[in-house]
Amino acid sequence: MNRREGFTLIEVLISIALMGLILPALYKTVDLLQDSNTQIYNYLNTEKKETVSMQTFFLDIASSDGNLTLVNGEYDRLCMEKTKNSLYGLSEVKVCWIVLKHKHTLVRAEGTIFHLPIKDDEQVEVDEIMQSVTLFDVNWAEDKVLVVLQQKRQKPIVFMVRGITKPKIHKKKALKKKKRVKNPSGGSRILPE
Repeated sequence: MNRREGFTLIEVLISIALMGLILPALYKTVDLLQDSNTQIYNYLNTEKKETVSMQTFFLDIASSDGNLTLVNGEYDRLCMEKTKNSLYGLSEVKVCWIVLKHKHTLVRAEGTIFHLPIKDDEQVEVDEIMQSVTLFDVNWAEDKVLVVLQQKRQKPIVFMVRGITKPKIHKKKALKKKKRVKNPSGGSRILPE
């Protein structure tokens, strides 16, 4: 009896043809998996950046002395005159969250002393947070600050900070004694002492 030691040419050609049918399908599957992984990775990075940004925003408000300035108009903004939440290792800073006209970009400005618009000689760190902001609204009632933020075609971000009270303004009313003086023209007037 003859023993066969290998494959015939037809068997090799059939196996190559079958591999030619299977390999493109495998490559397409691997390509789809890579695209899917890339999209998931980008989505998770965006969500992580958004979460870190909103935690920073929350801590800026929660660590503030309650001296908040809300301005709506050409540049919507929320400024905290003093907050202990610094991204750059400072003890107390002024922080402003501003929506710029350019691409409706939300930025965070941090510095010790600065005024808006920021001048060239002021030392301020400005970090871009997100673009295409369609809604930036901050409401402050009693001891609660409600922040609503939304990007174009995204779900809104809403959070509330409790326990933020407006600083009390101490008005010192100096009681002045008033002295009535007769006027030569016949009337009288009151002069402070």
